[in-house]
Amino acid sequence: METDHDRVPDGIKVAVNDGPAAFHGGSAEESQPASKGEVLEHRFSLGAIVRGASNRIVSFSRELRSFASTRSAPSSRYEATNSAALNALMGLKFIRQTDGAAGWQEVEKCFSQLTVSTSGLLHRSSFAECIGMGKESKEFGGKLFDALARRQEIKSDSIDKDQLKKFWDQIADESFHSRLQTFFDMVDRDADGRITEEEVKEIITLSASTNNLCNIEKEADEYAALIMEALDPKNEGYIHVQKLEKVLLEASKKSARGEDSRNLSQLLSDQLKRPATNNPFISLCQATKYFIKHNWRRIWILVLWVGVMTGLFAYKYVQYRNKAAYQVMGHCVCMAKGAAETLKLNMALILLPVCRNTMTWLRNNTKLRVIVPFDDNLNFHMVVAVGVAVGTGIHVIYHMACDFPRLIHASSEKFAVLEPLFKEQPSSYWELVKGVEGVTGILMVVLMVIAFVLATPWLRRGKLTGFNTFWYTHHLFVIVYALLVVHGVKLYLSTEWYEKTTWMYLAVPVVLYALERFTRAFRSNIQPVTIVKAFDYSGHQRGGVLALHMKKPDDFEYRSGQYMFVNCPAVSPFEWHPFSITSAPGDDYLSVYIQAVGDWTRQIKKVFSEVLQASSAEKGGSSEGQNLPNYPKVLIDGPYGAPAQEYKNYEVVMLVGLGIGATPMISIVKDILHNIKKIEEGEADIEGGKGGGGGGGDENEFKTRRAYFYWMTREQDSFDWFKGVMDEVAELDHDGVIELHNHCTSVYAQGDARSAFIAMIQDLNHAKKGYDVVSGTRVKAQFSKPTWRKVFKYIHRRHPNTEVGVFYCGPPRPTKELRELALDFTNKTSTTFDFHKENF
Repeated sequence: METDHDRVPDGIKVAVNDGPAAFHGGSAEESQPASKGEVLEHRFSLGAIVRGASNRIVSFSRELRSFASTRSAPSSRYEATNSAALNALMGLKFIRQTDGAAGWQEVEKCFSQLTVSTSGLLHRSSFAECIGMGKESKEFGGKLFDALARRQEIKSDSIDKDQLKKFWDQIADESFHSRLQTFFDMVDRDADGRITEEEVKEIITLSASTNNLCNIEKEADEYAALIMEALDPKNEGYIHVQKLEKVLLEASKKSARGEDSRNLSQLLSDQLKRPATNNPFISLCQATKYFIKHNWRRIWILVLWVGVMTGLFAYKYVQYRNKAAYQVMGHCVCMAKGAAETLKLNMALILLPVCRNTMTWLRNNTKLRVIVPFDDNLNFHMVVAVGVAVGTGIHVIYHMACDFPRLIHASSEKFAVLEPLFKEQPSSYWELVKGVEGVTGILMVVLMVIAFVLATPWLRRGKLTGFNTFWYTHHLFVIVYALLVVHGVKLYLSTEWYEKTTWMYLAVPVVLYALERFTRAFRSNIQPVTIVKAFDYSGHQRGGVLALHMKKPDDFEYRSGQYMFVNCPAVSPFEWHPFSITSAPGDDYLSVYIQAVGDWTRQIKKVFSEVLQASSAEKGGSSEGQNLPNYPKVLIDGPYGAPAQEYKNYEVVMLVGLGIGATPMISIVKDILHNIKKIEEGEADIEGGKGGGGGGGDENEFKTRRAYFYWMTREQDSFDWFKGVMDEVAELDHDGVIELHNHCTSVYAQGDARSAFIAMIQDLNHAKKGYDVVSGTRVKAQFSKPTWRKVFKYIHRRHPNTEVGVFYCGPPRPTKELRELALDFTNKTSTTFDFHKENF
């Protein structure tokens, strides 16, 4: 279809592709993996690359030839706003922002800061930082500096402000001629109109280094030869600039479509916006309605919790208001005892959300999941912990600062009513705290403070303390509960056994939690877990990844999206760490991927790496087969329920993984792939094998008919983790049930000059060999991060009046944006997006 848009230059008709590329910045073909037949039948030639160019590119070829031959200053015909080729190449940029005078003001300011100690001269090494490319593009910026200096006939490595202004005017020039000429000048260093293989190799190496693509950098010779093969069929040893222009134009065509999609996205944004209301009451009502609609399960749980605490506090306050102690200590004793009662309740409740076996059973086998937000079990655990902290604070403060001073300074006549409870009137704080009640109370407060502080995210995930410190100190709660029971028995103001209710609150939750831990210890030690494969993916920026494939125990039943705990006694006999299960229920093995980001994970990777090296493992750092190495002992416990396991309740799912967070999504993708295989084989059972997880009937009916998988990673080598899965999807998913979007976020967005050669190599290599040079799979990787608003719009347009499950696993930073977009599109479109985030 075609559409006009006011953001597009006058006279241009924007062809809109209704496929994935229209919203993700690439072509429709790029977003879908090539089938096996297509790869075998596709012949590699220059004609294959250029033949698919649109009529607008052909019509502009005369301008290209004229430009290549004359190399003169830009004329008006290159800046004509009605040129379709201009729109196709608008994405080619040397800087992210080219906003004319406003941009120059920032550059001028940066110039002044960088030249304070250089007498007003900007050195070549600081050029990238000055123009906004960033320090990470220092080398690329240096090459751009050289190209601009040659044009201005500047031979020095430093320039003044006037010369910088000329450089800026050139790179900020929006015309096609100026941008393309600058790019060619960077490649063609001697400006003779010919590019040699060595020059191509140099710019490939530079582009790969700038985009952190180490594998492409290593294979620069091969890819330079690939370009020469395409553009130098006569083997003359060089290529003409105009031939390179054609390939660049073809690569830039995809970026142009990205620009078109941005225009369309803006149009859709305008359509999605509801008319603004000037009535604040109506706005407040709408916001309240949306909030309740999406959070009603959390709300009723919190309201019930707060209501019960309020009732207990009021009950205890009134009770002590009518006791003799009130005559001496006044409202202080009422406040302290009321807070103590809520503390008993919260110390009981705080254990329930971490009874993982119980939570998993309730999630899988009951209808409680309809009204209880099991996904928020750890969030509720932390909320109750806040309640414990508040209750402890009120209880301690009112005792120490109010009750005790009144007891010490009370007159003999007033204290007489308390003589049955105290042997004699205390004369100092020491007499009140030296007893069992005081000692246990102080110890509990100290241990709670230690556990609470070290459980905060910035310390639990930090380098100073780390997860180990959190784990060990968190288990101080065993001592705390013992002290709490003793403290509850040795009360100052209660003598009857039925008044000492602490043990009554704690009995059931403590027993349940003890059974949970006993079950974990028993189950993990009787289930033999044999490591059948181990892969050491080293070389990553964050320490590498260890992949473990284990023989699945006979009675280990799980669902895709669930997780299990792993213990390695060689590292620590007491530590258990949760990891998403990467294998699918239909696989005959269990697998987990462990990224070395903490002390325990780094140590287990080190232990297995040493075994692999000692056993002369196969290339790639793996070991498998009949003669298995003597791997360290590994214990597992699980599986446990997780939000991602609910994916099968949706016909359409959007799976989002960031870095190692892709692991549960890979399990889901593999499960769907197994379903595709079984459909082809005519089988009705979707999960099969051990995939039921204990449920029955309609609960296990597989509903998913469409999946969109978005995986973002900075390291190119990360694609090796799941290369086999990607290729299998590309080969077997003939109906396009699974749509894969792999994003290498270290690569600059398509259209950026720093990634232009990467895009060319990607297209040429995929045409010839059928695999992607960035990901190493048959699925083409996309550059930079996805624009999530476009993604949601795309899925909404494909699936109106549908409930879509959105599942995310990874660092917390994108969570807020994804959740807000899911709510926004749910409220303003016919598509419902249910957002779920993994919590361990």
